[in-house]
Amino acid sequence: MVASDPGLARLRMAVNGAGAMASGLGVEYLIARLRDQDQASTTVAMLLGAVVSMMGSMALSPLRGWEKVRTAVGFPIAIGLGIVVGVSVAGHQHWMLVLFVVVLFVAVFVRRFGVAYFFYGFMLWMGYFFASFMHATWGQVSGLVLATVIGTAWVLLLSLTILRVNSARVLRRVRRGFGARSRRMAGTITELLATPPEETGQRIRLRRRLHSQQTQLVESALMIEAWSALPGALPEGWTGQALRRRILDVQLALDAMASAGEELADASLEVRRAAGAVTACFVADDRLGMRSAVSRLPGTSRGEARLAAAVTGWLRLMDQVGTPPVVEPTECEDADQDETGGEFVPAVALAMGNLPSSASVARDVSARGHRLNPLLRLDFTTRQAVQVAVAGTLAILIGRELNATRYYWAVIAAFVAFTGTGNRTETFIKSGYRVLGTLVGLVAGVALAGVTVGHTGWILFVIVAAMFCGFYLVQVNYAYMIFFVTIMVAQLYSVLHEFSDHLLVLRLEETLVGAAAGIAVALLVAPLSTRDTVEAAQRDLYTDLAVLLDAMAGRTPQDVDVPDAAEASPLLGPDALMRVVDTQMRDLTLVVQPLTRPLLLGNDPRLVRHQMTLMSQAVRSARLLTAVDRGSTRVDRQRASVVAEACEQLAQALRLMAGATTPLGRDVTHVDPRLRESLDRCEAALLDARGTGVPDGTRGALTRLHAALRALGLPAERPASSADDNGESADTVRASTVSTTGAVR
Repeated sequence: MVASDPGLARLRMAVNGAGAMASGLGVEYLIARLRDQDQASTTVAMLLGAVVSMMGSMALSPLRGWEKVRTAVGFPIAIGLGIVVGVSVAGHQHWMLVLFVVVLFVAVFVRRFGVAYFFYGFMLWMGYFFASFMHATWGQVSGLVLATVIGTAWVLLLSLTILRVNSARVLRRVRRGFGARSRRMAGTITELLATPPEETGQRIRLRRRLHSQQTQLVESALMIEAWSALPGALPEGWTGQALRRRILDVQLALDAMASAGEELADASLEVRRAAGAVTACFVADDRLGMRSAVSRLPGTSRGEARLAAAVTGWLRLMDQVGTPPVVEPTECEDADQDETGGEFVPAVALAMGNLPSSASVARDVSARGHRLNPLLRLDFTTRQAVQVAVAGTLAILIGRELNATRYYWAVIAAFVAFTGTGNRTETFIKSGYRVLGTLVGLVAGVALAGVTVGHTGWILFVIVAAMFCGFYLVQVNYAYMIFFVTIMVAQLYSVLHEFSDHLLVLRLEETLVGAAAGIAVALLVAPLSTRDTVEAAQRDLYTDLAVLLDAMAGRTPQDVDVPDAAEASPLLGPDALMRVVDTQMRDLTLVVQPLTRPLLLGNDPRLVRHQMTLMSQAVRSARLLTAVDRGSTRVDRQRASVVAEACEQLAQALRLMAGATTPLGRDVTHVDPRLRESLDRCEAALLDARGTGVPDGTRGALTRLHAALRALGLPAERPASSADDNGESADTVRASTVSTTGAVR
């Protein structure tokens, strides 16, 4: 559980959301009773207060102090504005439908102003929905606004007290999650070593799992990076730069252990058993046993030496766990600030307590269409607002043909299809998950409603439990969230005495309509191509990897004759640049997922998986290069000019690959002669490095990086074996955890 949920972010969101909703229901009920309201008014107040409490807990959770207060003040304003607009058109069906579409547009358009406005837009829509579809009157406005104010005050109180996030505690949890994932990875290595070579299928599955867990480990490291920047998060005596350095060093040891484990999987039974004893002690966190097991390794192969070195290095780091490493300031940092290089700037920022979703990658990608289409000149948020308005209009027109009063279910499905998605394939997949979750949830909802009918206490328990499970599992798969929401809807209609099987079937039909409208608009109205998004992420990865190699060669972005290079990648130290590369690799991993499945025509999923394996190899080699580089003195680096030459040529090759990116899933057909020339020069420099005293680690990292880039950039040079043959699968690119994708999907 700790390994699958770094920092317990999903658990915290589920507890906060369900707890705020349940307590909000209770507070609204008590105040309604004190005001002697009738049952209908009490029910409306409870529902409105529960919505505010639930959404407010998500909006306020990552904020601090007065930020919470300033954000919460906008809740009643947003909902109140929606209520006023809804009441003003109540009874005027034509204007109510027109304004429904306008409110949808505004709710998405305001997201450009920050995360808080994401919730303000949703609350504006909810206020309008409550007022217009419940035919509220002007006399009821004050009561609705009061219920909103009560819900806001309650969730603000909760967020400032029992739901307050302690950044230091969360960072400790994230670091424990990193350790848990490390041990889980070691467990997979142990299982791989114990599997006989003749069990080919099982070994392939274990290699896939190992690669997936390595990807998850990088995500945990990025979570540590992001949380380290929050005030009060770091342990006493530590800086963000020092913690970044320590986590990078631990990653290097773990990467080496995984690589050695894969190599030793083909060794003799005796060697595999000895190596498995080492990794088994790692899983048990038995450091004394690890030292003893390492000493018993036969030591007759390179893989054993690599495993022993990796474990010894890891043990050395664990012995220094309470002592921060000394981090030298880089030339771009103000040395007068402190000895660690000044203010810490993370390579990735949190989005509602999680790493950003794939939608953040697509913001700067241009949509496809005819050049005269005015929508193509709009920014990402405005374009999505137009798409939501068009999809909402279609959902209204078709949904009303099914039912004149329940068509809002279709509108909700169309609206949510564009929340947290970055391209048309993601919209298609999310809409499909919504339909699937609704279908399966319908069956469960009918069954549970028959059990809880007439028992209000059990109904409320099921509602709260369903929302808890939905929040906890939404980042695992969106279908889980909709499954539990459908169960909650069935219970709500049971409370309101409107439950029927026909009503839930109608919900499924309206959801199908809304999902179809969302998919149609995503495909036809200024569509954002999945391949274009992947290519943009691929270019960013190549560019930032080139900047890192330039830094290894002692060059700054200003020294490189590339337009806007200095603006695109500010001068940072090698550790920070490495984290930027890790972030870009994660972004690519997120958006490439549809290409790893047989969803798109003209795409080879096996080749995509193989290419992603090569990119992962390149990034891991670069990580090793930063470590061996920092271990050398400047005099040593100047003496080893061949290393600088190799880095420069690889950086040049990466910039050429970024300028003429070959789409993933397709073979390279055209090569810039300068690319082949740069790779050949790098190869020559590496051959020259053999007799110059260049450390083996440096030469090995550069050699593997060169091999990966050559296989990616030149035609007919990739291995004949498929991705599945070498143990890679779509699991690797789906392994960026579950938030990854963001709290809102």
